[in-house]
Amino acid sequence: MTDRKDQLAANLAKVEDRIAAACAAAGRGREEVTLIVVTKTYPAIDVRILSELGVRDVAENKDQDAAPKAAECSDLPLKWHFVGQLQTNKVRSVVGYADVVQSVDRPKLVTALSKEAVRAGREVGCLIQVALDAQEYGRGERGGVGPGGLEELGDLVAEAPGLRLDGLMTVAPLTGEYAGRQRAAFDRLMDLSTDLRRAHPAANMVSAGMSADLEEAVAAGATHVRVGARAGRRRWADR
Repeated sequence: MTDRKDQLAANLAKVEDRIAAACAAAGRGREEVTLIVVTKTYPAIDVRILSELGVRDVAENKDQDAAPKAAECSDLPLKWHFVGQLQTNKVRSVVGYADVVQSVDRPKLVTALSKEAVRAGREVGCLIQVALDAQEYGRGERGGVGPGGLEELGDLVAEAPGLRLDGLMTVAPLTGEYAGRQRAAFDRLMDLSTDLRRAHPAANMVSAGMSADLEEAVAAGATHVRVGARAGRRRWADR
């Protein structure tokens, strides 16, 4: 287990170095950016080791993997983020462990999340997933709502019992005008965040950037980056 901890610590240090360098280049303090470690495909023991190494935010994208892992790690001081496309039939389970759902993209999902949060006696943070590959009021290939739908959906989340509107999330699009232009995509997300905060000042979380493009996200102003499979050139779980 010592070897495994050393391995994860080395990979975590590489990611931390990248974030610190990106913050320095952008003239930002390291404390302005939160690392969310995406632990999908990796066992609960890895999550436990990462917690020992100081990680406090972890993310999963499939409920069937996340639910048992979160239960096994329920004694740890972790904040769980759900980042995958969420079907309404999984909402009850996800609300049982997720502190933040980053993939809110339609009114039906807001209604389901609110109902289950109230039933569970919990407050669940919500990020609206923005699809920058969609038409103004369309949906993205990997989920998300077009920019034109943000105001209505943001108001709906803010007014829903049991939910808290925390901000916005996006994934750099593979198609459309922002394909291959991560910095431009993240700049657009920051503009949309500014618009959202005019009506909802506390919704200041901006989750953008993954392993391949975290530097661009930090440069644009993201408050959270989601790093999973690759840390530099290595995987968290290289064996």
